[in-house]
Amino acid sequence: MKRREFLAGAAAAAALTVAPRLVFANDGTVEVIVGSDQNLADFWSNVVVPALQQELPDLAVNVTVSDGNSGMMALADRALAALKTNSDPQVDVMEAFNPRNTVGGIEAGLWLDFSKAGLSNYEKLSKLAVDTPFGLPYRGSQVVLAYDSNKVSTPPKTWEELTAWIKANPGQFIYNRPDKGGSGGNFVRRAIHEANGRDPSLFTTANFSKEQADKMLPAAWEILKDLAPSLYQQGAYTAGNTPSLQLLMSGVVSMIPTWSDQALSGLKSGELPPHIKLAQLQDLAFVGGFAYCTIPSNATHKEAAAKLANVLISPAVQEQIVDQVAGFPSIEWSYLSDDIRTANADIIPTSIPAFPDGEWEAAVNDGWYRNVAPNVARN
Repeated sequence: MKRREFLAGAAAAAALTVAPRLVFANDGTVEVIVGSDQNLADFWSNVVVPALQQELPDLAVNVTVSDGNSGMMALADRALAALKTNSDPQVDVMEAFNPRNTVGGIEAGLWLDFSKAGLSNYEKLSKLAVDTPFGLPYRGSQVVLAYDSNKVSTPPKTWEELTAWIKANPGQFIYNRPDKGGSGGNFVRRAIHEANGRDPSLFTTANFSKEQADKMLPAAWEILKDLAPSLYQQGAYTAGNTPSLQLLMSGVVSMIPTWSDQALSGLKSGELPPHIKLAQLQDLAFVGGFAYCTIPSNATHKEAAAKLANVLISPAVQEQIVDQVAGFPSIEWSYLSDDIRTANADIIPTSIPAFPDGEWEAAVNDGWYRNVAPNVARN
């Protein structure tokens, strides 16, 4: 079972994905295309849009789920082509789409600059969340530690404490293979960060080369090989995010890395028992990231779309991000209620490191199998 399947729960049967419907762009309806799952489309329809309609009661908003990432890329390409011909892009808001994904889009002026759009809530955004002013961060997730509080009274707060705990408690920790889920993958990346001075900025999409990888990754393989005999079954690795959680729930292990949204959702629904607690490393956190919204600069309803974006990052909606979809807010936690901050105190991040995909990801996965787990079959 994959992470998304765990999060979907009973709603999975109703989560039908359809191609974007683009015929309403000229009739006064704001078109929102959701690049995430149906549960996020429901959140937009049931929370975000009604919040906007309190300000603009006569505004019509149509929320549609995209046909996967390829569908979102096609919409962005269409918007770029429309910009060049001064025509209607037939989309006003794109959810969970990074503006960097469209080659030449930022340079061509395709995307609205949110820092200059007059959003009253823009200054509330966390500095950890903002990557580019052309993409509006609105919800995040991050790998955290999940632990059995019946067995672990004080969770580790640093990488040094974590590795010491693993060695002092042999067989009680496990992570999944890095190519089978982000929780294990980002545990591996945290070892890479540790081996490189805890400096995530050293890894970018543009600076990959085989020579760089051969220089920067081997020290992490040594760290992980040193830990392997202390893991569950002296070096076993699960096949995904959810299998790790299942071992923790069954009491087979006492601690794992897990996605914050998956664990928080499971705790809220009761799929995870209440003695499962969460914690985050404080010296350098595990890798995380945010979902971004973009608005084409040539959108027919750009003004209304910008108002929708401002509502999206309002404290009221951001609290619902935490409560309903188990996400991290993109605004500073200080703008949220005391109750929410208290309930999430152990996982509020002081850092949200990133790690590039692409060639770096391939090098990490290949290197892990060759150097850390050569006896594990890759399939």
